[in-house]
Amino acid sequence: MKRIYMDNGATSYPKAPGVAEAMSDFILNVGCNVGRGAYAEAFNAQRKIWELREMLCELFEGPDPKNVIFDMNITQSLNMLIKGFLKEGDHVLISPMEHNAVVRPLHQLTSIGVSYDLLPADEAGCLVVERFSEFVKPNTKAIICTHASNVCGTVNPLEEVGAFAEAADLWFIVDAAQTAGVMPVSMKRFKADAIAFTGHKGLLGPQGVGGFILTDALNERLTPLIAGGTGSHSESVVQPEFLPDKFESGTPNTVGLYGLHAALSYLNKEGMEKIFAHEMALTEQFMNGIRLLSGVKLVGRQDVQGRTAVVSVDFEGYDNAEVSYCLEKYHGIATRVGMHCAPLAHQQLGTFPQGTVRFSFSYANTTEEIETAINAIQEILKTL
Repeated sequence: MKRIYMDNGATSYPKAPGVAEAMSDFILNVGCNVGRGAYAEAFNAQRKIWELREMLCELFEGPDPKNVIFDMNITQSLNMLIKGFLKEGDHVLISPMEHNAVVRPLHQLTSIGVSYDLLPADEAGCLVVERFSEFVKPNTKAIICTHASNVCGTVNPLEEVGAFAEAADLWFIVDAAQTAGVMPVSMKRFKADAIAFTGHKGLLGPQGVGGFILTDALNERLTPLIAGGTGSHSESVVQPEFLPDKFESGTPNTVGLYGLHAALSYLNKEGMEKIFAHEMALTEQFMNGIRLLSGVKLVGRQDVQGRTAVVSVDFEGYDNAEVSYCLEKYHGIATRVGMHCAPLAHQQLGTFPQGTVRFSFSYANTTEEIETAINAIQEILKTL
């Protein structure tokens, strides 16, 4: 049975052409530690990683390549951004569609007197910006917002959110886990103070690499969560204050960064618009094919406008977990079922506590695979 992978919202598969080769080349032929050696291979590796910073800075329209910070994943990035500047008495506004990578750090900080509230959104999970002023308090410091939902694909109007944040003198932090590499993500247009990203989803790179890009103004307010060796100012016990070293203590995942460099090179060559158009054509085909099936409820937006290629389905009258199991066991179709680490989103969408079966498509999926999935759903619902 052919495997059909439709869980790209969790991680992309397959990775971009050239990723595995770049990582293998580093392990076999480079193998050094960036910023820790005064020899040719170390200098070459350092140039490669700096080039990756330049590529990401251009992709996100950031202030400077040095402001691109690498870490293990976007969860670590968001923790560094959230816990690095919030203090007792601060208040934060978030969307009701946030992933636990935002919600759990904030919940932890409630123990020291940080508070947060949910911004208003419609039935598809899209923020209603015109009502934001009702939720701002004297101690509100920031808006933290996902660009697109990992549950149902709804895209938030971040240009409007960013304009509101700027007018209200609030910091604006963006979670771009589901959109980096998929659609334009711009610090300039969003007026964002920081954008957190992961390498292993829309950027088509390996797992274990992520990061954030921030403004100089936010950097001045941010305290590093981790301190240690950076390869710079090693004579001092004081953590460096300059970027990117301030936030990059310890040995980086250089092999993963080589893979991400190859992935970005592929995306630049192939074209993000072409990739997104293909994914949305598959999304439209899938939604049109299942919307009339009995017992199938499409969650979130009902068309392809203002969304990504993430489609959640609630099989009403059926056990969602059983449907997902049958898709894989009898048809080889890999999906994700449950809460998707976003319980607040499911509460907003009316799918709590049963969750949904999530289908998320990529550039590698085909129209034939979409048709197979539609037919499989129809067959499964007849037999359950």
